[in-house]
Parts: sequence; C-alpha cells; structure tokens
Amino acid sequence: MNVLGLDTSTMMATCAVINEERLLGEFSLNQDMTHSEKLMPMIKEVLDNLNMKVNDIDLYSVALGPGSFTGLRIGAATMKSFAHLFDKPIVGVSSLEALAYNLPYNEIVVPMIDARRNRVYTGIYTWEDGILKELMAPDVLLMDDLLNRLKEFETIVVNGNGTLLHRDIIKETLGKRVNFATAGQNMCRATSICELAKIKYERGEVDDYFTLAPDYLRESQAQRELNEKQNRNS
Repeated sequence: MNVLGLDTSTMMATCAVINEERLLGEFSLNQDMTHSEKLMPMIKEVLDNLNMKVNDIDLYSVALGPGSFTGLRIGAATMKSFAHLFDKPIVGVSSLEALAYNLPYNEIVVPMIDARRNRVYTGIYTWEDGILKELMAPDVLLMDDLLNRLKEFETIVVNGNGTLLHRDIIKETLGKRVNFATAGQNMCRATSICELAKIKYERGEVDDYFTLAPDYLRESQAQRELNEKQNRNS
C-alpha cells in the first residue's frame, strides 16, 4: 500500500510517501512562502523522484490540525481533491498526535503548537506496548495552565514550535523533569502522518472526503471578531 501524507499546520510544509513500513521519500520546507505556493511543487517533486503519479497512491492522509487555519484548509482541500478525483480512501490525523508520534518509547510526550497570546495547542500522550495513547485530549491552553498540569509527571519530553517559543519558562518551571526534542523531532513530519493514517485505516477508521474538515480547536480571529460585533449589536 502506497500512502501519501501531508502536513501544513505550521510554517513547515511536509509531504511523504511510504509503502507499508518503508519510507520512500519525504520533503519538508520551512520558508517564507505560502502553502499555496510551495505545496503542489513539493508533492510533484516527491512523486516525480519516485517515478509515481498521484493516482498510484492507495491512501491519502492529511494533518487536520490544530494549527494555522489557512494552512490546514489548503492541505485538507488538496488531499480531499485527490481522494475524490481518484476515488481513493482518505484519513485525517491530528497534528498533535503526529508530533507525539515522533518521540517513541518515551513515558510522557507533550507536543505544543503555538496558538499565540501565550497559548499553545497541546495534548498529553504516552506509549504502551508500542502504541501511542492519549492521556489528555487536544486543547488550547495558556502556558501557565499547561505547566501546572505537567507538574504531576516525573519525566516529560516536549516538542513542537510552541516549545521553542516558551523554552525558558518550560525549563524554569519543570526543571530536570523536562527534556526537549531535537530539531528533527520538533516538526510535524509527514512520515508520522502516513504511519498513523495507515494504522487508522487498518482499524477501519476511514474518513469521508466530502465531510472531512480541519479541527481548529478554536474559532478563527475573523470569526471571533464577527461574533463580538454581533453580540454588541444584539
């Protein structure tokens, strides 16, 4: 089974192709370009180098968020279009789960994606018998609130762009209990999206390409401003 995975939840855009348990190719790019500019060239580059076409893919997978509202919409729309065009299955994957999947065999894994205003999108995960388990469902939290929750754990590994922005306060609060991921583990890798999607597919957890939608965890700024305006006028 050939699986194409894609993540556009942050500034880092990444796509990969795996075949069963084998990585065939991966392309990640963190540049000051919009995802609409770099996404399709990245996918084409990977597939061309593998002498593959989009319809050679058996399963399409995409990160659904949380993360950048615009990036998530572009990524989801792209993969939904492929699945619809070629009538192939599609599976959506949590960006946070994929980040946690980068760090196997660690007792407590806490991915963090910047949500601005001193907040992060986060969840708490652990590994049991080689399977990633969710201890706290994805949420958007103030850093202080998250750090208070993490004080109950003895050993923690953190990753994601949120850890880079808040490294000092994380280290100051958690001290020797916290370990920081390396650069290669700090981004949501498309390989992790592929592997998680394959696991979900084998469990029968397939999405509908008509209804699959990003999981923002909160309203966009534009929607919040509209709601506030409506509340003032009501």
